[in-house]
Amino acid sequence: MGKASYYSKRATGTRTSSGARLHHDSLTCAHRTHPFGTMLKVTNPQNGKSVVVKVTDRGPFGRGRIIDLSWRAAKELDMLAQGVAMVTVEVADDIVVPFEVRNKKNSLPELDFERNEQGGDALHPEWGK
Repeated sequence: MGKASYYSKRATGTRTSSGARLHHDSLTCAHRTHPFGTMLKVTNPQNGKSVVVKVTDRGPFGRGRIIDLSWRAAKELDMLAQGVAMVTVEVADDIVVPFEVRNKKNSLPELDFERNEQGGDALHPEWGK
């Protein structure tokens, strides 16, 4: 458990340490140790609200802070008015992103385009004529 702060909306467009551009509506964060791309579940114990964010930046470098959140993530946790809030942070390994290609090497099915023994196209015999 530790303190979380968030990026101002004015930070939109700046580059993060990972090279990605920051946008205030994205669900991203800065963390000192977790690798870029790690999904973290951040919970505000004061109200029970949680959000899942992706590590795209390094920091925070303010004393006593453990995570910097995007503006949108802070809004989801209902901490905009306070500016800083106590949160818990845990790795969210079980998060599945729809349509995300995790293993690019084997991302497409292998197709066999060999002709059959009869010659022509067995599925559409009229094509082989």
